[in-house]
Formats: sequence, C-alpha cells, structure tokens
Amino acid sequence: MCFSLFPGKPIFSVDIHPDGTKFATGGQGQDSGKVVIWNMSPVLQEDDEKDESIPKMLCQMDNHLACVNCVRWSNSGMYLASGGDDKLIMVWKRATYIGPSTVFGSSGKLANVEQWRCVSILRSHSGDVMDVAWSPHDAWLASCSVDNTVVIWNAVKFPEILATLRGHSGLVKGLTWDPVGKYIASQADDRSLKVWRTLDWQLETSITKPFDECGGTTHVLRLSWSPDGHYLVSAHAMNNSGPTAQIIEREGWKTNMDFVGHRKAVTVVKFNPKIFKKKQKNGSSTKPSCPYCCCAVGSKDRSLSVWLTCLKRPLVVIHELFDKSIMDISWTLNGLGILVCSMDGSVAFLDFSQDELGDPLSEEEKSRIHQSTYGKSLAIMTEAQLSTAVIENPEMLKYQRRQQQQQLDQKNATARETSSASSVTGVVNGESLEDIRKNLLKKQVETRTADGRRRITPLCIAQLDTGDFSTAFFNSIPLSSSLAGTMLSSPSSQQLLPLDSSTPSFGASKPCTEPVAATGARPTGESVSKDSVNATSTPAALSPSMLTTPSKIEPMKAFDSRFTERSKATPGAPSLTSVIPTAVERYVVDVVLPQIFHHASW
Repeated sequence: MCFSLFPGKPIFSVDIHPDGTKFATGGQGQDSGKVVIWNMSPVLQEDDEKDESIPKMLCQMDNHLACVNCVRWSNSGMYLASGGDDKLIMVWKRATYIGPSTVFGSSGKLANVEQWRCVSILRSHSGDVMDVAWSPHDAWLASCSVDNTVVIWNAVKFPEILATLRGHSGLVKGLTWDPVGKYIASQADDRSLKVWRTLDWQLETSITKPFDECGGTTHVLRLSWSPDGHYLVSAHAMNNSGPTAQIIEREGWKTNMDFVGHRKAVTVVKFNPKIFKKKQKNGSSTKPSCPYCCCAVGSKDRSLSVWLTCLKRPLVVIHELFDKSIMDISWTLNGLGILVCSMDGSVAFLDFSQDELGDPLSEEEKSRIHQSTYGKSLAIMTEAQLSTAVIENPEMLKYQRRQQQQQLDQKNATARETSSASSVTGVVNGESLEDIRKNLLKKQVETRTADGRRRITPLCIAQLDTGDFSTAFFNSIPLSSSLAGTMLSSPSSQQLLPLDSSTPSFGASKPCTEPVAATGARPTGESVSKDSVNATSTPAALSPSMLTTPSKIEPMKAFDSRFTERSKATPGAPSLTSVIPTAVERYVVDVVLPQIFHHASW
C-alpha cells in the first residue's frame, strides 16, 4: 500500500510508535519544518481508511523553523524527538489537556485530535541536525549534525550534555545504538563509520575500507544494528564499483560481507526489531533452528530490498516503489509490517506474514540470547532487575553502582533541603520570626492630623513569610555568570545587591537542572566522560551558579511583599546577585522573545 501524505513536499523521516497505534513523519512544510503524527488504523485497515469518522491525522506541529530531517519515538513511547535544519532537537510529549485545537495557518480547517507539546528544546549543534537516536534504555539521546559532531544528551535531565563526540571530518548523517547499550555507531560523509564506547565515550574503532571507493553523497546515511547485536550494517558502501550495504561483524569489526544488488547508493538500512526462527511446518521434526535477523535496505534507485541473515539472496526486492529516493524505514514492533518514506512526499506500507519471515522470538528468548552472549543487557533490564541481577560485564557492574550511588545522593540531598528549609523558616539571627515581628510592631509611631485622623508612620519591616523567601524559590532559579550579567544590565528601578558565597548554599547538595540554567552553563563543544557526569550528583560537586545565603541574615527592607531588596552581607563576597521576582520575569522574557518573533513573522 502506497499513499501520498504531502504531494510535492519531501518526507525525510518516518517512525512507528512502539504501541503500533500511530506513526510520525518529519519533512518540509509550507514555510517551516513539519512534524505530523498519523493514525495507524487507516493504514492497516481498508475499512478504517474509508470511514470518514476515523481521523487520519492526529496532530501537526510546526515549531521547527526549517526542514525536519529525523523523527524518533523513545522506546517507552512517551516522547518523540525531532531534529531539523534549524540546528535544534525538540522533544515532544502528549499534553494531558484535551481540548479543541487547530493546525496553525489552516484557517480552522484542520483539527488536532491529540495535543502534543514541546517539553524541551536542545541547543548545541552549529549546523543542521541530520539524525537522532534513543538509547535502548531511554537514558540517553544522541544527535548528529553537519557540524561533524555527535552529541550525547542525558535524557533524564534535559538539556544536560554528557559528551560531544569529535573525530569525524565530514558531515555526520546517521546514528545507531548497540542493542545492549555498549556502543554507538555514526556514519559521515568523510567516508568513515566510527564506533564509540558508552563506557567512556571514546572511539572504539574507525572503519574506512568499504567506503574508499564511494563517490558523491547522499542526503542521509542511516545505518542500523541487528537486534542480536552481532551485526552492524552501513549505508552507502562500495564493492567492486557497485553500491552495497556493508555488513560489519561485532567480533573484530570484520567487513567480509555485504548486501549487494542496488543500482544506486544505499541511503537507509533498518533491522527488524524481532529475532526470528524458522517456522515449524506441521508434521516436521521439532529440531531447534538457528535464530536469524531481518533487514530492509532502501536506495536512491527508488527500490527496497528485504534480507534474512540466514539466506544468501534477498527475500524480496520491490523496484521503483517511489518516484524519488527512499529516505527512511520503520518496522512495526511485532516485526510484520514496515513503513517506507520518500523524497516525493509519499509513504508505503508493506505487510509480511510469519510464513514469509518466520516465528519471532519472545522478549524472554531475546533476553536469553543477550545474556548468553554479553552478560546482562542494559536494554532489557528495569531498575528493579538491576538491583538484584548478577552482572557479568564490568561495564554493566559500574552502571549498577552508579545508579545506586545516585539514588543514595538524592536521598541525602532531600534530607539536607528539608533541614535547611526548617531552619530558615524558624530562626533568623537567633531570634524567632514571630519575636522579630512583635518587636517591630511595638516601635510603630502613631500621630494625629489637624482634623483628628490617626496616622501610623510606616516602618521598614522585613518580609518574614516564607512565601517569597524559600529554598524552593532560590533552587528553581540558579544563576550562571551570564545570567547575572544579563540581570545587572537590565534597566530596573530595583537595586541588585551581592550575596555572600562563603556560607552554605540552599540545597547545595543537589545540582539544579532547570532549562534556564543550561542556556549558558556548559560550553557547547565540551567532551565529558560518563563517570565524571555521574559524579556531579555528589555533594562535593557544587555548581558555581548555585545561589548562596549568608549565615546571618540582615533584616530586609520591605516596600511590598513582592518587591524586596537585600542589604549587604559579609564584605568581600563574590559578585553573585540576589534575585527579585521582577528581574527573574524580565530575564525569562528575554529568552522567550526571539522565538515569539519568529512565530509572529509567519
């Protein structure tokens, strides 16, 4: 089945949701990038396609300012990541609010059935983002770009960057994770495929021989790792001057095999998520068969081939499936369906039977294969399983220990915050807040005017409520040096005064991960090892951007409960600034306004 979604507008990426009920596409819109979520039911069932009451499009998002090159669902299905020519990665999540919504610019004609909102925008690349990929356990998100780099994001604490992988000398156009979480592979226009270790984010190997003869370039280089982890298959390789998809064996990274037959360069390779075994026919012996994998290969010659690793020839080849090059491939989770998209704006769906592909192994059988080959797989283990599993690989053991250490650090941080909050709300300079209030009220001066009216002379009374002066308020707005500079340069009638950083900070044992802090806290090209990142959750690793408070707090001058300014603390303090709500609001607006102007210009 082949259907056109956006005639004349290229579709660069397609991905099926893990539950199989929907799929996402990314491509070029009218004047912006376009991410669309579609209903899978009309694709699978002809009756649903004809039923006008069943929606075909579920949601359209036009937030990207330029063409979208890749869309990928997280393994849990909760998030959708998209990357585009605007150098941004956007992470989407379905909104809980269900209400009427229309597609921007459609004059109310197109209605969004589901509401999806952008929960995080990741900025680091200096060029077009070509591919994104979630790690098997959804702990990391990788992105690659024409700036020759691969960025590893902490998917638990967006927008934190774990590492920036540098080594390619050409545009990086494809990414794939090892199914057991030990490696990530990237392919670039520099005629190389590189494999990186997730243990320390360093280069494991660089493979160049199969690509030496490659001439020209392709828009994407989507490589893929087999679900059993044994094979890594590349795009755009050459063998005897003929286009191939190079098969790279995990053991020794040997390059002795390839998929051949396409007339033009291979653009995309995608392994079926299932591992198969030969289907037992009635009356045949129950002799166990060797498990095998299934792989689809798409090319610039507009054809698609499907291979089984147990066969020397392709299972099926479909010629001239589209009018233009194939750009992306996605399998259904049950392994029996496949979506293919093209530059011509159309998508094709192919349905296979178990007689054709074989019997898929269960997840338990798949995990046993991983365990027998690699020890325990991070990809198929929950946190509860990690705590009790016997892990054979040293990498897995280190991962488990880091997880346990992080949980312990979080508990300690929570306990410190609780005790800090209680001490702040109870006593200031050795006096209870209530005693201070009573003493100040006794000093009020009462006078009478000539006409007999009572007048009470206003006093400067400290704001002693914890509503505007709480640990939560300070922790939610960390200050980096760039943020402090922005605040000080902003025109304001309030004076921003320094705080003392020599004393313990509020919630100092818990580094803050709010998006506002990350807009300047980390250099974009910084390479960070996995171990050093995990160490940041310990109490010793305090961020220099954390707000601090003096051990003895001087009374504040309160003109209003919302606008306060702090008097100076101990002399010689570094030039961190005290935060007032008006300054915070002004800074947030400064960050958001450029995006609003872009939207307004449409």
